Amino acid sequence: MHITKGKTLAQSISDRTDYGLNPEKTNDGELTSAYACDPHSFAAEVLLSKRQYKHFTGKEEKNDVLVYQVRQSFKPGEVTPEEANQIGYNFASRFLKGKHAFFVCTHTDKAHIHNHIYWNAVTLDCKRKFRNFRNSSKAIARLSDLICTEHQLSVIHNPQRGSTAYNKWRGFKGTPSHREVLRIAIDEALEQKPHDFDAFLALLSEQGFKVKNGKHLTFVHADFKQNIRMYTLGDEYSEDAIRAIIKGQKVHQPKKRRAVWDKNRPQSIIDIQAKLAAGMGEGYRRWATVENLKRMAKTKLYMDEHGFSYEAMAERKAELSAKEKELSAKIIEAQNRLAEINVLKTHIVNYSKTRDVYVAYRKSGYSKKFLEEHEADIIIHKAAKKAFDEMGVKKLPTVKSLQVEFADLLTAKKEAYAELKKVRDELRDLTVHKANYEELRDLEEREKRKEKEHGRE
Repeated sequence: MHITKGKTLAQSISDRTDYGLNPEKTNDGELTSAYACDPHSFAAEVLLSKRQYKHFTGKEEKNDVLVYQVRQSFKPGEVTPEEANQIGYNFASRFLKGKHAFFVCTHTDKAHIHNHIYWNAVTLDCKRKFRNFRNSSKAIARLSDLICTEHQLSVIHNPQRGSTAYNKWRGFKGTPSHREVLRIAIDEALEQKPHDFDAFLALLSEQGFKVKNGKHLTFVHADFKQNIRMYTLGDEYSEDAIRAIIKGQKVHQPKKRRAVWDKNRPQSIIDIQAKLAAGMGEGYRRWATVENLKRMAKTKLYMDEHGFSYEAMAERKAELSAKEKELSAKIIEAQNRLAEINVLKTHIVNYSKTRDVYVAYRKSGYSKKFLEEHEADIIIHKAAKKAFDEMGVKKLPTVKSLQVEFADLLTAKKEAYAELKKVRDELRDLTVHKANYEELRDLEEREKRKEKEHGRE
C-alpha cells in the first residue's frame, strides 16, 4: 500500500484498513487480533515508525510502501471464524518472525471465511523495512498451505487462474459444466459493479464470452461446442434479473457450488420415498437401496468396533457435545486475553516512547503549533492513556511478564484447538451413525409389524 494521490499518509492507510476492521464483517471487532500494535491507531503508529526509520537511517524513499496486506481464504464449512483468525495470526507470526507489527481481521460476511492480514513495512526497531522479495507470493502460499494442513484443512494443489480451472482454485472437485463456468463468469463480472448492461457484457467478453442476439440472448465461447441461452441459467441469471441487479433493484445471490465430499466420512441414510416423490425414477430407487445397505453396514461395523450400544452412543454424544462447548469457551477466553495482552503491550511501549513529547506538549500549554508538529506522537500517547483507563489498568505490568503470559496462553490455546478438532470429528461421525441406527431400528420394527399382520391373514 502506497500513499494515495491527494491524501495524507494516515488517510491512505485508514482507507484500506477500515475495510478490514469493519465491525459488521468481524463480529463487532471480536474477530480481530494484533501483534505489537493497536489496529485502531495503526495509521498513526505507521507514521511514527516511518519518521523514526528516517531518523535512524537518513533514508526517505519516494513512492514508499507503507503497509503490506495478505488475504487468506478458507473452504466453506471447514473452519470456525475463531480458528481462521488463529491461523491468520499464526501465519503472520511465522512469516514476519516477530519483526513487524501486524493485525488480522477475520470476515464472516461471505460463504467463505477469510482473513485480511496487514503489517507495517517498517520493522519494530525502525531500522529496516520489509522488502517484497522475488517469488514472495509462492513463499506465502507454501507457508499458508503448511499451516492449513497442520489444521487438517483443504489446500489448493497446483493452483491456476482462469475459468477453466475454477473448480481447482475454488476447492471444487471434478469439471464444472459449461453453464456453471458461465454463471461463475457472470458472478465475477457483477462483482466489478458494471454501470449498465452493455458494460456487463463487455466484462463477459473479456472472459471469452461473445453475445449473439436473436429471439433469446445467447453466449458463444470458443471452448464450448454448444452455445448457451441466458434463460437456461436459472432465474437468478436471467437477463431481467441481471438488469435489475445492475440498477440496484435486486441483490445478486450466486448459485451454491458443489462441495468436495470425503468418501471416508459416514453418510446419512437416504430417504428414498421422499426422493421418489420429488421426481426420481426407478433407476435412482435401485441405486439408493444398494447405497443404503452399504451405509447401514458401515454403521453396524462402527458400533461393533467401538463396542457401542444405542444407549452408549447417546451417552457418548452428550459427552462430546459438553466437551465441545467447554473447549470452545476456553479458546474464546484465551483468544480474548491474547488480544488484550497484544493491545496492552503495544500501548505500554507507545506510552513510553511518546511520554516526553506529551510532557513537553502539556508544558507548552497545549500549543496548537506544537500539536501540528508532533501530532502522531500525541495521538498515540492519548490512545494509550485511554486504553489503560478502559482496561482498568492502574499499575502497568512489565512487557516481559506479558510476553510470558502470552506464550503460556498461546500454547494452551493450540492444544485446545487440536483437541476440539478431534472432538468435532468424532461428534460428526457419531451423530450420523446414531441417526442411521435409529433409521435401521425403525425399519426393522416396520418389517416385524408387517410379518405379524401377514401371519394373522
